[in-house]
Amino acid sequence: MFKLNGRVALITGSTRGIGLAAAQGLGRQGATVFINARDAISVTRVVEQGQSDGFDFRPMAFDAGDSVESCDAIDRIVSEIGSLDIFYANAGIQHRETLLEFDLADFQRVIAFNLTAQWALAQHVARGMVSRGRGRILFTGSITALLGREKVTAYTAAKGALHAMVRQWSSELAPFGLTVNIIAPGYIRTELTEALWKDQKFDDWLQERTPTGRWGLPQDLAAAVCYLASDEASFVTGQTLVVDGGLSTAM
Repeated sequence: MFKLNGRVALITGSTRGIGLAAAQGLGRQGATVFINARDAISVTRVVEQGQSDGFDFRPMAFDAGDSVESCDAIDRIVSEIGSLDIFYANAGIQHRETLLEFDLADFQRVIAFNLTAQWALAQHVARGMVSRGRGRILFTGSITALLGREKVTAYTAAKGALHAMVRQWSSELAPFGLTVNIIAPGYIRTELTEALWKDQKFDDWLQERTPTGRWGLPQDLAAAVCYLASDEASFVTGQTLVVDGGLSTAM
């Protein structure tokens, strides 16, 4: 099940963390995966390592926060390969500050990258998928869109909007053979959450609060991505799949 031979995927922000684990998961299932980040050197390093591991990884360095550059990259992929079957909008940025001290410029910067740029790029991808009559679009959401958390007002606003957008997009795109879903990770041990897992007090609280008793790992998301990208998930659209070790379900 969930084999992806012959399918072409692009994952933004895939040189580390959740994006890299997802790329390895899709590659393991037989997909051709375009690796993305702003830093071309990091992209090349991941592609070369992936190819040595037997994956069909291809480089595609661009800034996911730049809509013009991003859409041009999509066009290059389609021109080179002929199609883009799976798009996973994973790249994101974070800024932590208390609500009353949160600067408007920082709020706008986080919204611009985590919401507006994702909307524009995924819209461009969707147009091509509609013309081909099939496609899988995925986003990385967050449990902060479902549960309150201090100091992440812009991130929460952006992710909450993405969650709502997925429901709306799915209703428009399903008749054309596209599915649109969002994965909401709990607390995953990545560079984006480094400040938290290095905080002993928070680390102790999280492990006690989470029913599985641990931080999530990027690999915990990879299977979810493979499933939602597969033919077996053709009847699943507009959904939020929470992967959080039970954090959001426990009192």
